[in-house]
Amino acid sequence: MMKIKFFSSSWSVTQSSVKLIRSLCSQISLPQVPENDSPLRIPENPNDVERAPNFSPTFNFASYINKSETLQQLLKLGVDLYKIERRKGLENFLLKLDFEHDMKHVIKFLHDQGISPDRLGQFLTKNPLIFKENCDDLQVRINYLESKKFQRDEIIRIIDNNPFWLMFSTQRIDKRLGFFQKSFYLTGREVRQLVCTAPRLITYSMEHIRMSTFSVKEEMGYETLEAKKLLLKIPKLWMINHDSLMERFDYVHKDMEISHEQLLKDPYILLSRTFRIRQRHDFLKYLGKAQYDPKKDLYISLKNLVVGSDEEFAINIARSSIPVYQNFLKTL
Repeated sequence: MMKIKFFSSSWSVTQSSVKLIRSLCSQISLPQVPENDSPLRIPENPNDVERAPNFSPTFNFASYINKSETLQQLLKLGVDLYKIERRKGLENFLLKLDFEHDMKHVIKFLHDQGISPDRLGQFLTKNPLIFKENCDDLQVRINYLESKKFQRDEIIRIIDNNPFWLMFSTQRIDKRLGFFQKSFYLTGREVRQLVCTAPRLITYSMEHIRMSTFSVKEEMGYETLEAKKLLLKIPKLWMINHDSLMERFDYVHKDMEISHEQLLKDPYILLSRTFRIRQRHDFLKYLGKAQYDPKKDLYISLKNLVVGSDEEFAINIARSSIPVYQNFLKTL
């Protein structure tokens, strides 16, 4: 068995956005900036900030748009400043940056890695702290993925779907991938599959991931190889709140009498909220159609029980009507 070794265990973007990206790519080259001399470093003395515009502390960008080139350029790129200003500290961080000196090279780097202009605004909205990073360090993190045999399109998908990935050093990523490989006996191909399917999971809270792993193996009762199947099928399971996950499992396993084996084959129901599962299951019981055994007639899969709108469920799955379903819900 071949294994890969991991050491230690709807954005609307205008034409001006595209033009700006093209302009950046043609005008600049990546600078060599020593980490300890980065203009993006957070100084020990908050009053000692180089290149900081003369702005007063604020909780709203609106009053600074007209006099800040940085904010104007971010708006052109499709960045949602309203979302950023709601996160403590980020508004002051951005106001202290100079677009030409502190941002252009990072934007060019992201574009060169495959982040398209229509996705760049969303990327920067989620992770404006990317401007704290040195481009040399960012390149090392891309090189690491290439060394682990990730294809170019896979790398683009990873950093596009998880804007925080590039904030993690290669050592931290390597340790986390090692944890998943060792804990679930993953092959190199399976590690890559997991990363590409759920890049957010790799940078998620390790404490939460360990708790979820314990819940799946010890509280739910799945063996390691069974837990591995669940992980590769629905890695999002490891990011669900612990109490919510166990509440869903207990209801499906005990109240609906679904076996471990059937849940392993059709686990997507665990991604749905308990009240939604209960409402639909009770309605099928009321109709005499709560039949989840694939070996019997009128079988309804666990996934079909929870997907789709209430109207789609009532008509296509329960073979009833939305008025009947809505009237039933009023009796609960």
